[in-house]
Amino acid sequence: MKSVFVAEDVQELKNRIERLTASSQRLWGKMTVGQMLAHCSVTYEMFLEEGKHPAPNFLLRFILKTFVKSKVVGEEMYKQNSQTAPQFVMTEDKNFEHEKKRLLEYIDATFALGKAHFEGKKSHSFGVLTAQEWNNMMYKHLDHHLKQFGC
Repeated sequence: MKSVFVAEDVQELKNRIERLTASSQRLWGKMTVGQMLAHCSVTYEMFLEEGKHPAPNFLLRFILKTFVKSKVVGEEMYKQNSQTAPQFVMTEDKNFEHEKKRLLEYIDATFALGKAHFEGKKSHSFGVLTAQEWNNMMYKHLDHHLKQFGC
């Protein structure tokens, strides 16, 4: 799997995002391109914007760690039309340019923090993760949704 911590891979992701336009059409799913960009930013908000999203309670965190974590942080790519957590659901219209700029800034901030920053860092929903698990979660989520819009 490519890496959000490797400059060439990050540039490739950014190039793919730059190919999107406000009129890009999805190949599957329900989100508009602006909603998809906002949706992808939620992962970054959870560790870059402390307190923006409340942490799951003990019971929900146990369920997430037990039944969802391996799918999210593992190597296997997401299937089309996979289920998503409520905080990732986008129902309101989103400004494409604003959301694109925001996601690109989050990607840059993550790269600047570097792989070592994420080793043993606690996830909002899954507890302590390795840097590789953080990478898998971020990279495959972006890759999945960029493919959703043909990029």
